[in-house]
Amino acid sequence: MAEYKLEVTTGDMKYAGTRDKIYVTLFGTKGQSERTELDNYGLDFTKHATGTYTLKTSLSLGKLLLVKVEKDPFFILPEDEWFCSKIVVTTPEGDVILFPCYRWISRGELVELRGGKAMKVFEEDHPLLIDHRKKELTLKKSFYQWKILAEGLPHINNFNDVSELPAEVRFSDSKSTELLNTKRITGLELKIKGLLGSAEKWERIEDMKKIFWFKTTRMSEYVEEHWKEDDFYGSQFLNGFNPNVIKRCSELPPNFPVTEEMVKPFLEKGSSLLKEMQKGNIFLYDQKKMDGIPARAYNGERLHVTAGLCLFYLNPKNKLMPIAIQLHQQPSEENPIFLPSDSETDWLLAKMFIKNADSLDHQAVHHLMNTHFLIEVCAMATLRSFPVVHPLYKLLFPHFRYTLPINTGGRKSLFGPDGALNKSSLGYDGLIELMRRSLSEMTYSSLCLPENITARGLESIPNFYYRDDGLKLWNIINSFVRAIVEYYYPSDGEVCKDTELQDWISEIFTHGFLGNRASGFPECFHTVEEVIKFITLMIFTATVQHAAVNNGQYDYYSWVPNASLLLHKPPPTTKGQTSMKTMLETLPNVGETVSFVAMAWLLSEKYSDQVPLGRYPEERFDEPAPKQMIKQFQAELSYLSEEIAARNSELEVPYTYLNPTQIENSITI
Repeated sequence: MAEYKLEVTTGDMKYAGTRDKIYVTLFGTKGQSERTELDNYGLDFTKHATGTYTLKTSLSLGKLLLVKVEKDPFFILPEDEWFCSKIVVTTPEGDVILFPCYRWISRGELVELRGGKAMKVFEEDHPLLIDHRKKELTLKKSFYQWKILAEGLPHINNFNDVSELPAEVRFSDSKSTELLNTKRITGLELKIKGLLGSAEKWERIEDMKKIFWFKTTRMSEYVEEHWKEDDFYGSQFLNGFNPNVIKRCSELPPNFPVTEEMVKPFLEKGSSLLKEMQKGNIFLYDQKKMDGIPARAYNGERLHVTAGLCLFYLNPKNKLMPIAIQLHQQPSEENPIFLPSDSETDWLLAKMFIKNADSLDHQAVHHLMNTHFLIEVCAMATLRSFPVVHPLYKLLFPHFRYTLPINTGGRKSLFGPDGALNKSSLGYDGLIELMRRSLSEMTYSSLCLPENITARGLESIPNFYYRDDGLKLWNIINSFVRAIVEYYYPSDGEVCKDTELQDWISEIFTHGFLGNRASGFPECFHTVEEVIKFITLMIFTATVQHAAVNNGQYDYYSWVPNASLLLHKPPPTTKGQTSMKTMLETLPNVGETVSFVAMAWLLSEKYSDQVPLGRYPEERFDEPAPKQMIKQFQAELSYLSEEIAARNSELEVPYTYLNPTQIENSITI
């Protein structure tokens, strides 16, 4: 008689336990056990509990290969799903084997778990495991299928509603409940105040303060007070919600005819624009990719979006100051160059239109497409190409937690008929075209932060905390990925013969980058270095980059004059014709304003089950080496967190978004 000890752990989330009957069958190289019910005295499988059970066989099953788990109803009670975290089996020979599960199991569902040791496809040597691997991928490819959202955009998952998603990727009940409660609370407060859906125009800028009674942050209050100031305006292009656009300017574009006389008053005494460009102190924001995209119709007329240019000067006080703005690409008499010496409202409106275009670019391209959609492609390819026992599945899957449900739901709630982004100046069609143009121009190097910073000439600009923190995080993630990848792929040859790895990158290249070889993205891997770089980018994008473009949304968007996704009046074509009344008429009405602010609240909210960067509560690796690598990764992130906190304590405007404690391990919102 041989005895197997099974330690079965139930998840710690709401409703994780079950009263249903649980059965297991063990499969080994020498046979299989009987289908055995796991039943101790009292309640089994309660939330956050580990039960120990004994399974007896007449003889040892040899090397343990699979654990089959089944759930049957308890009497006639309704469906009672169970979240099984893991099963640890101690064999008669004394081996302790981890079988990770970490998913919901429904009635009548059969789940087969592989042992925790990571295995690549060419390492499998038992017919049962080879067959199981093939069947797992066939089943997953039938579940997770590709769909085209719009021509020229990354492909998306085929599920039309969050409720259709398979159990392994959907929200926890607590996450779903908290998201719904946030929407209800914001909606209820706005209804009580009579703001929701109001078509009234704001009578005073000050009336936009305190749209919500209690929702405020230190940074949102700072923005309210300082939004008009040029140095704060400039700082937002370095450390605000869209730090990926400006670049060093060594020569003015021919369509931006700024003269020495125009900007001389705003430069250091005795200097010139040419001298400052030679010193590397002039920077350019150029939204040319937006040129010609039709804005959406509003009350039968087209709104206006400006594909503008803004020139910045890094002054001797290390402040980045806007010194010239042209609101359209082609210079003309009706497209003047606005200057800080113009009237207050002319200059504020010019800055506002630049910020409107930047906000649209931020939401559609740098936030939605470059993080959410890109990581959705990677998540889909991972689910379709890697079985759960593959080492890269174990590494990557935690960084895709909740990404499919948040994207599936977000496409409805943000892009739907009543969605905030559909109400923006560009509307659905315009934003889709902006994303389409951006993807066609996207390059591999533009997404890799070290190369991005160098290409934009921003290696030495001071007070650029996104760069400082981001590069350190890139290096920490890269070191961690290198350790894991080199452990499982000791040679380039192993990379080349891993057909699942090659299928994975091929799917991402085809469905994410639409097979565009000019982009520089890999379509196959030849070396370990290539794998390390690409996985570093994927984890960095799912964590650090998403935090950079997401976490500050309420801080900067909640004061709509600072950054508005919608402007009503056309941009000024002559100087000296605007007033504060013009500004109020240009800004969104009351109902539109509060819908944008509510969106920013929802997207910046912290939820109770968030997992910080580098934390892996699901025990997927069974080998000691990767477990130690994870500990080292966590230690390096902890040191950086302390370093960032110390720096921020001395700043008037702290940059908190890339403190590792504030970065989620995946895109969950």
